[in-house]
Amino acid sequence: MSVGWLRACALVMLGLFSVTALAKDKTAIVIGGGLSGLTAAYELQNKGWQVTLLEAKPSLGGRSGMATSEWIGNDKTQPVLNKYVSTFKLGTTPAPEFVRTPGYLIDGEYFSAADLATKQPATADALKRYQKTLDDLARSIDDPQNPAATNTLHALDQITVSSWLDKQNLPATARQLINQDIRTHYDEPSRLSLLYFAQQNRVYRGVSDRDLRASRLVGGSQVLAQAFVKQIKTIKTNSPVSAINQDKDGVTVKVGSVGYQADYVVLAVPLRALNKIALTPALDAQHLAAIKGTNYGWRDQIMLKFKTPVWESKARMSGEIYSNTGLGMLWIEPALKGGANVVINLSGDNARVMQAFGDKQMVDQVLIRLHAFYPQARGSFTGYEIRRYSTDPSMGGAYLAYGPGQISKFWRLWERPLQRVTFAGEHTDTLYPGTLEGALRTGQRAASQVEDLAAGKSFEPAKVVPAAAAAAGAVAAKKGNFFTNLFGGSDDEKKPEPVKAPEPAPAPVAPAPAPTPAPAPAPVEAPKPAAPVKAEPAKKAAAKPAAKKPAAKSEAKKPAAKPAAKKAEPAKKPAAKPAATTETKAQ
Repeated sequence: MSVGWLRACALVMLGLFSVTALAKDKTAIVIGGGLSGLTAAYELQNKGWQVTLLEAKPSLGGRSGMATSEWIGNDKTQPVLNKYVSTFKLGTTPAPEFVRTPGYLIDGEYFSAADLATKQPATADALKRYQKTLDDLARSIDDPQNPAATNTLHALDQITVSSWLDKQNLPATARQLINQDIRTHYDEPSRLSLLYFAQQNRVYRGVSDRDLRASRLVGGSQVLAQAFVKQIKTIKTNSPVSAINQDKDGVTVKVGSVGYQADYVVLAVPLRALNKIALTPALDAQHLAAIKGTNYGWRDQIMLKFKTPVWESKARMSGEIYSNTGLGMLWIEPALKGGANVVINLSGDNARVMQAFGDKQMVDQVLIRLHAFYPQARGSFTGYEIRRYSTDPSMGGAYLAYGPGQISKFWRLWERPLQRVTFAGEHTDTLYPGTLEGALRTGQRAASQVEDLAAGKSFEPAKVVPAAAAAAGAVAAKKGNFFTNLFGGSDDEKKPEPVKAPEPAPAPVAPAPAPTPAPAPAPVEAPKPAAPVKAEPAKKAAAKPAAKKPAAKSEAKKPAAKPAAKKAEPAKKPAAKPAATTETKAQ
């Protein structure tokens, strides 16, 4: 009798212990299977959380690029990316010397920087003058995390990059090359905020092309996505989220008629995809305006496949190569079984215009231009792949590229959690949006914020870091990374008088602070997610961009502090954003 009683007591105690242990399980749902979402899920799982990752598409990787190999920066410029490359033991190969500096394709003829200086000195001098002016403009921003710190800088947010370029007296060829560079890494100059352009160049000041293209990631950013996928226990693809409901006990995420419950959520989807998810409580007016009003760079990616390389080796189309006509920036893949692939980005208004074409028509247009320079192109052509990020309803563009007036309204808005929801994705990183580095950083930040919320931390509106600290810790990378853009053509080159300083604008109005998240209640027992589903790694994930930019930089010396930009004159060449690949930059 006593033995039976003891056994019964033991079973009761064991049951109570099990219930208590289960109640202490920390549960999180990550929405979005791009690199930022994969990073957040990986980091939370490593900290003991039960994580379910939900991805709307059948594959993972988000906007990871189409290329099977891409240039990445060293650990000085992309520390987070290189940390994961080392952790997952991914293969890299050193970059050849010729890809570490940009080249130019002018009327079908290849020029290195040295060639340009001797053969087209007027164009080379104009590019140097533009880079110097842009560098001066970038230096006027003391703190890249608080770019609108003065009325004069705030005024730059109301100006387009195109109108600023119009005042630089640039020769036609130089202007065409610069336009191609900018639209490749950001968006069309006429759609880009001058303050954002200056802020990004401030982040990249002092970062050399050599550091940004230090090695090649064998297999491309897809292999990084696949490495994360192998580590995450519960992944559900083909699971588009329709609603997120928060209450004092937790969060319920709806996928069709199925509800997943957890303590916290990481929302790692592009803004256009976020617009399709109903949140309760609803987002405030500022967040809703940001979803609908924030500009995204337009980019379509095309991979042309050839039996043999049809270009002369001297062209060396494997780094960043800017063209003044027809073909813009190209990316040549390593030879595959005797053949070669060309990855091309249609960017800015070139991509917008091409939306009227079907896939085959678009490829034909590209081949016409390539064939004009390399007459064997059509005979060697074997096929193509194409991705249209800008018209994909789940993406709505390649990566964030603030338009005029948008920094003033939406700066750092998505860095703060809203109650039990934290945000990740390249668009939430103020230093490296549109890059692999930015996507990975935001996944780490969102995971840390979930931990902080669980510990009862309340998030106040973001405070900017002192300029000196920001400069010392900045690590950046250029947009565009492993692919480069194609169609030339540019805004009409105007040659008015040199730029004059913009009139000071009224002091910026501080955005309304986002609601302070309520202290996290005790976690409730969340139903265990369905059996882990290992998703097949994304084979055709979209790239910020990649490509659009990776790396980070550490400035050794203090940047010169100019309180106000007295000249709206440009400064230096926009740092090429690594592909986001993108990340990009890269979601």
